Amino acid sequence: MKLKNGSFGFFRKNVGIDLGTANTLVYVTGRGIVVNEPTYVAVNEKTGRVMAVGNEAKNMQGRTPLNIKVIRPLVDGVISDFEMAQEIMRHFLKRVNKQRGFSLFHTGVVGVPNELTEVERKSVEDAIVGAGVSKAYIIESALAAALGARLPVHEPVANMIVDIGGGTTEVAIISMGGTVTVKSIKIAGDKLNEDIIKFVKDEFHLAIGQATAEQIKIEVASAVPQKEQLSIDIRGRDLATGLPKEIILKDSHVRAAIAKSLEKIIAAVREVIEVSPPELVGDILRQGIHMCGGGSLLRGIDDLIEKELNVKTQIVEDPLTCVARGTGIAVEDLKNYSYVLDNPLKPKDIKL
Repeated sequence: MKLKNGSFGFFRKNVGIDLGTANTLVYVTGRGIVVNEPTYVAVNEKTGRVMAVGNEAKNMQGRTPLNIKVIRPLVDGVISDFEMAQEIMRHFLKRVNKQRGFSLFHTGVVGVPNELTEVERKSVEDAIVGAGVSKAYIIESALAAALGARLPVHEPVANMIVDIGGGTTEVAIISMGGTVTVKSIKIAGDKLNEDIIKFVKDEFHLAIGQATAEQIKIEVASAVPQKEQLSIDIRGRDLATGLPKEIILKDSHVRAAIAKSLEKIIAAVREVIEVSPPELVGDILRQGIHMCGGGSLLRGIDDLIEKELNVKTQIVEDPLTCVARGTGIAVEDLKNYSYVLDNPLKPKDIKL
């Protein structure tokens, strides 16, 4: 039977989306995660034409002519360029939907930072609907991460999640399907990159870009000293001569660079615990702290948090896809997981 919007009912799917500052992931019912790419778009400013999206656009960063601009449409988890955010989602959904001309996506569940305003949440909904999803629903990213980590979020027990993403770090205690205590800070992966860029500039008088800082963070950065000392050769522009220069950066240098930001993340975790009800704090001591997001892959960050707070800390399985898997769990069974959504779920949306 043909529907009014021109699509066929049996083709319609639900979709879960983690629209992150650094990466965008798309989960399709019955298929799992089908897209996992950087939230970047390259645009020709003269013609307005989109040149590349995702990995291809990120690889262009810092290497484009003047008329091509590489854009990150989300800053600190908030859409700063609505049109480009919508373009990214439209591109990814078209890639999944090979039968062009059909709107295959009926309902979308989107993970967003907990402390987004109503206006900011509405802009996310609008971007997803504009990209080709009939109806969009919001789930807080910390709750989605807890679902994706298979924590017992519906039980009357504290589940503490620390999600260190690209733009924000979300710290939340979840119990009985809702967020009891939450704190969101704009210190995460991007801020660590900025710390590294500033340190190299101040200590070595060398200018490096975001891509180099990201490489340094991945290859040698650590929160605590490691058994094996690491180092990396990096190249940039000598600020004194303006010429290319190469230096060796040690892991101890990077630890010094990111130390203050890590202290602020730990302070946020401590604050959430301190303002939580005593019964839930007792649960946290038994259950521990669960970490996810790209920042949780920083060497030894779980050991540092455990040492500072005296609470068992562990990184969840596959931390990079945790939020996307949580949105996927919700869209696979909308009827039973409607209670985790921000906006009301209508009966007609509880279907494929």
